[in-house]
Amino acid sequence: MWGAIDDSAEEPLNELWGLFKPDGDVSWQHKALCAQTDPEAFFPEKGGSTRDAERVCAKCEVREQCLKWAIDHDERFGIWGGMSERERRRYKKDHREQA
Repeated sequence: MWGAIDDSAEEPLNELWGLFKPDGDVSWQHKALCAQTDPEAFFPEKGGSTRDAERVCAKCEVREQCLKWAIDHDERFGIWGGMSERERRRYKKDHREQA
């Protein structure tokens, strides 16, 4: 199709102008408790409570992988690994200063 994608590639969309690169192992996402919960709890309105999401994260077996993914990908919205965007920014700043 117009030469943008190598039709012989195993995963042609991965080559589409370099936009869709493999993201490593994300199998942990299938174990995430948030996937079985109301997503609105993890994306509260500005000033809304994050308590419900943090409670779910506290019990989740993949919390650390989730937090690492959010930090590595500079995720700016929602609760990831039990932390809000503001908490993740602070976490990154604190750990950057320690390095």
